[in-house]
Amino acid sequence: MAEAAHHYDETMPLEYRTEESRLNILGFWIFLGAEVALFATLFATYLVLFQRTGHGPTTADLFEIKDVMIETLLLLTSSFTCGLAVFEMRRRRLTGLLVWLLVTLLLGAGFITFEVREFIHYVHEGATMQTSAFLSSFFVLVGTHGAHVSLGIGWMTLIIIQLLQRGFTPRTARKVFIVSLYWHFLDVVWIFIFTLVYLTGMVM
Repeated sequence: MAEAAHHYDETMPLEYRTEESRLNILGFWIFLGAEVALFATLFATYLVLFQRTGHGPTTADLFEIKDVMIETLLLLTSSFTCGLAVFEMRRRRLTGLLVWLLVTLLLGAGFITFEVREFIHYVHEGATMQTSAFLSSFFVLVGTHGAHVSLGIGWMTLIIIQLLQRGFTPRTARKVFIVSLYWHFLDVVWIFIFTLVYLTGMVM
């Protein structure tokens, strides 16, 4: 019975070959459901408050399409490279997996760099969280997403270290797959931010 409990089903992807891994992946999907609720609340708050600018700058005063497009290109490209990393993992190519994870990290770091520059620019323009209800909701929504991306960068870095130390195992494969789910989720959230916050703000 003990041997059967540890038997790997060779027909399944490596990350699904143990019951522990399958349960962890299921648990992470549940966690993402809670994250959906969190961001839905932040979006709802922003949409209620985005016209309450008081005497502070408005969306038209602050948002510039060029910087936002660069951020969007960086993050969406990182989603593609993250998918390539999982593809390489399924083919058992450790070098390819590590390369694409590293590229994903660099693109994510570029996104964070541009977002920090954006926030600093807004502050220099007199747009802070204390300026208006709109800016409070904006910084909380976009900042929460940025904090999640930063967490993902740190998480992916630790996984790369584990892959270098341990190579392919059901546990490391599961961790790569879960962090890829997390990364794709953040890209989906950014699409909503790009559409509902930036594009809507520029045309209002």
